[in-house]
Amino acid sequence: MHKDVFTPDNSAMLLIDHQIGTMAWTHSHDINLVKQNALKLARIAKAANIPTILTSSMEDQIQGPLLPELEAILPDAFEARIKRPGIVNAMHHDGFNQAVKATGRKKLFVAGVTTEICVTFPVLQMLDEGYEVQVSADASASYTKYGDDIALRRMEKAGAIITTVDQIISELAVDWTSPLGQKLVGILNYH
Repeated sequence: MHKDVFTPDNSAMLLIDHQIGTMAWTHSHDINLVKQNALKLARIAKAANIPTILTSSMEDQIQGPLLPELEAILPDAFEARIKRPGIVNAMHHDGFNQAVKATGRKKLFVAGVTTEICVTFPVLQMLDEGYEVQVSADASASYTKYGDDIALRRMEKAGAIITTVDQIISELAVDWTSPLGQKLVGILNYH
C-alpha cells in the first residue's frame, strides 16, 4: 500500500465552521453543493468510524450555529464540538489542538468555511506540526473563487493534498464489495 494512503484506521476528520452564517457569505462555489459535500464527509466519518472533530466560531454572533444536519449525522461529535471565541486559526485554540492530538491520528481530512481563512491557517499549522493533510476542496468555500483558488494553491504548495469528497470515498473504500465499500458507495451515490 502506498505510504500516503489514508485509511479509517489512520485518519481523522476535521470539519471547520460549517455554520449557517459563514456558509451564507460564500460565493466561490454553489453553496448547496458545498453543504451536500460537507454532510457527505460527516456520513463517511460515521460509516467508517473515523474520529471526527467539529468546530465553530462565535456561534452566538452572525456566524450562527453549525449546520443542524451535522448534529443528526454525528450527534456525539456535535455535542463535543469545539466552540471557538473568534480565534481564526483553529489550531491556536487549545481545545481544538488538544482534540486533534487526542485522536492519535497523523492523517487528517479537513474541510471548512471559509477556505481562505478558517481552513488555510490551521492546515498550514497542521503541516508544520507533522500531520499529513487532505483538504476537501468541494466541501469548502470562500467569499470569492479567486480567494478560494489562491488558498488552495497556498496549502498545496505547503504540502497539503487537495482533493474532493468522491476521491476521499474511493480512497477509503478500496473495494466496493467490502463491507465498508458497500456503505461508502451508498454515500458516493447520495444526492
